[in-house]
Amino acid sequence: MITDRYSEIDEAIAFIHQNIHEPITLSKLASHVAYSQYHFARIFKEKIGLSPQYYVSSLRLQKAKDLLLRTNLSIRDIGLEIGQQSLGTFTTRFTERVGVTPSDFRNSAKKADNLFRALQSLDDWSDMRPNVPQHGTVEGTVRAEVPFDGVVLIGLFPKPIPEGLPLYGTLLSSLGEFRFTNVKPGVYYLMATSVAWGMKALDFLLPHATLRTRSREPIVVGARAPVPYQIVTLHPPRQDDPPILISLPLLMNNFINRVSRIGQHNSNR
Repeated sequence: MITDRYSEIDEAIAFIHQNIHEPITLSKLASHVAYSQYHFARIFKEKIGLSPQYYVSSLRLQKAKDLLLRTNLSIRDIGLEIGQQSLGTFTTRFTERVGVTPSDFRNSAKKADNLFRALQSLDDWSDMRPNVPQHGTVEGTVRAEVPFDGVVLIGLFPKPIPEGLPLYGTLLSSLGEFRFTNVKPGVYYLMATSVAWGMKALDFLLPHATLRTRSREPIVVGARAPVPYQIVTLHPPRQDDPPILISLPLLMNNFINRVSRIGQHNSNR
């Protein structure tokens, strides 16, 4: 069970944020809190769910997203800024974890705004065809610590960080119940974030302030055993939250396309 007994990890995370522009090695982090590298890496992953190196690389990709939208630096220079010497390597890693290329992300503000407007005018938010589940069902309720009115993006991911396309994902028009059916047996992490209706495109292209939640403990879907009902609570960002790397407009676009296809299918029946 994850606990907050390791205050040294909070110190290490603060150190990472303060020195993200500099090379950050495992030995430097361990030395900062006077731990051995092995012990530090073990308890960091126990508390955060990710290795220290993976956490640092995630923050650097978040920095790349910021630089793409807030500066005129070339994509090559942005890669160098976050420690990627190869443009090809930077482009590949960014695309895998954000879901779009650096170039497409840089030019996505107008499309993001149009997608958000399309969501606001959507009448039917159902993206599932009625069927008999062939595999497991993961269902639950999304709550929030603070008042919220907007869209909730929720999904099951293979790692405890919202990066890449979720293996199963959907959008909700409000807080409340969610349900994933036909979930194949496996290990998943439930993660969600929110976009308030009053936000601008830049607010969710760079979702630093959006409410979020994640399951630190994995959700295990078996072939027969039912999955416990999930109750998750969106909260304001915390220092130890991993960055939201997946492009939220990409998830919006995929959802709108699914709803459109299902609506067209139903109208043709």
